[in-house]
Amino acid sequence: MKENIIEGRNAVTEALRSDRTIEQVLVAKGDVKGSINVIFALAREKGIVVKEVDRKKLDQLSESGNHQGVIAYVTPYNYVEVEDILKYAKGKNEDPFIVILDELEDPHNFGAIIRTAEICGVHGIVIPKRRNVGVTPTVYKSSAGAIEYMKIAKVSNINSAIDDLKKRGLWVYGADMCTDSYCYESDLTGPIVLVIGSEGRGISKLTKEKCDVIVKIPMIGQITSLNASVAGGILMYEILKQRICRGKK
Repeated sequence: MKENIIEGRNAVTEALRSDRTIEQVLVAKGDVKGSINVIFALAREKGIVVKEVDRKKLDQLSESGNHQGVIAYVTPYNYVEVEDILKYAKGKNEDPFIVILDELEDPHNFGAIIRTAEICGVHGIVIPKRRNVGVTPTVYKSSAGAIEYMKIAKVSNINSAIDDLKKRGLWVYGADMCTDSYCYESDLTGPIVLVIGSEGRGISKLTKEKCDVIVKIPMIGQITSLNASVAGGILMYEILKQRICRGKK
C-alpha cells in the first residue's frame, strides 16, 4: 500500500497546516468550490505546487476510491520510537497514555482510532511492524487529518514493548469480553497502556497474558462484539473521563 500520498479534502488540509513535507498537490480540473479553495490558499502560502489534472488521474491514484477531487504527494509517514512518545508525555507534564494495536488489519479502523486517540489525549500509538496496517492513504482519510498530530511507533515485537513499558511504571489494560471487570470499575488514571486487539481475533493469547488487567465494555444487546475502533473509542473516552474527574478532585 502507498504511504506517499494523502487523499481527501480534510486530510490534505490538515497536512498543509502541519509541518509535513508536501511535494505537490493534485486537484481535479474545474473543482474550485468550497473547501478546495482553502487548500489552494494554504498551498500558495507555503509555496507548494498545485497541479490541476483530469479526475480520471486521481481515480487511478486513489486507494480509498473517495479522494474528493484532491490528492497530495508527501514524504512517507515519519514513524517514531516508543521513547519519543514517552518523552512527549513528559514534556507535557502528563502521565503517559499509550494505545497498542495488536495486528489491526482494517485501515478504516486504524484511521478512526487515530482520530479518537488524538481527541482523547493519547500521546502515541504503537503497532507491530508485521501483520498490522500501516499509515496508508485510507488511514489518512479516515483519521480526518488527526494523524498529523499523532505519534506512531512501529516495533518488531509488541510483547517486548509491553514488558519495557511495564518496567517504566505503566499499567497495561487489555480490551476483551472474556473478563468480569468492567472498564468503569477499574482505575484507569495514571500512566497507562490500552491494548486493542485485531478485528475478529481480538488480543492474542500471549499479549493478553502480558496485560495487568483485562477490561470489558458493558453491553446488553444481542450482538456480543463491537467494531475495534468503536470499542477502542469507548475505552479511550472512559480513560479521558477518569483523568478529568481526577483533576477536579
